[in-house]
Amino acid sequence: MQKKEMAGLMVIAAGCLWGVIGLFSRKLSAVGFDAVQITALRSLVTAAGLFLLLFGKDRKLCRVDWKDLWMFLGTGICSIAGFNIFYFVTISITTLSVAAILLYTAPFFVMVLSAVLFHEKFTAQKVKGLVLALAGCICTTGIFSGSIHVTALGILTGVASGFCYALYSIFGKFALKKYTSETVTLYTFLMASAAMLPLSHPADMFSLAVSDFSMAGGILLLGLVCTLLPFLLYTRGLSRMDSGKASVLAFAEPLTATLLGVVAFGEVPDGFGWLGVILLFGALVLLQMPQKQRKAGKIPNIL
Repeated sequence: MQKKEMAGLMVIAAGCLWGVIGLFSRKLSAVGFDAVQITALRSLVTAAGLFLLLFGKDRKLCRVDWKDLWMFLGTGICSIAGFNIFYFVTISITTLSVAAILLYTAPFFVMVLSAVLFHEKFTAQKVKGLVLALAGCICTTGIFSGSIHVTALGILTGVASGFCYALYSIFGKFALKKYTSETVTLYTFLMASAAMLPLSHPADMFSLAVSDFSMAGGILLLGLVCTLLPFLLYTRGLSRMDSGKASVLAFAEPLTATLLGVVAFGEVPDGFGWLGVILLFGALVLLQMPQKQRKAGKIPNIL
């Protein structure tokens, strides 16, 4: 298997793991954690877990040049903390479906910024994949099944969430020129933790987190399985492929979340929802097809 194909699978796997966050976040929300606290806990567990792993493996991986901290301010604060804050604000003033659609404008920003900063090409494959994925996301959000509540401020904060989401792929690409994916992920979440912790009412958050053993276990799984592992996979994949393509392949997240809703929560999509699943899957297949096989009309064996 070629490196680019393997990189694509890493990004898709990351999207799938992000897509099962709902298994844990719903339970945490039900016992009293708000969205900011859940994000803070994910960041803290990821940073702590990865630091312990790298400190035991190779302490050099825990070191960065102070002159390079701007990269991690970008990935951790501008991206991780920024997109979460704008996303939560958008949900509060519009609807969940509108917020999700505006968040997934991120690949468009990645493609534009990557073309300017890294001279990545706007290929027909990327554009087709983006159109399919965005259309699929619109269908799966359920926006056609309910009333749409949109304000100018909601559009502004929603697009801001998408732009911030895109910045991980951009700042991450800069950081990966000098550091490993493990180091990039570590410092990303150290910065994100520093930004999110003051906003999360930490005393109440930690008191609730340690109040029950099973809850603490759920928080650890959320941080390690749904945050640490997928970000390592995405960052490793990003180091081997174009940022634009990686950002579209990450649409495996809403695809997985939709299917998880069916299996775990009995949330069966309507016709538009299933159309969205098909479109999202089609986008992933298209972007994973090597150039020769696309021209020949063949689907790669890896899928």
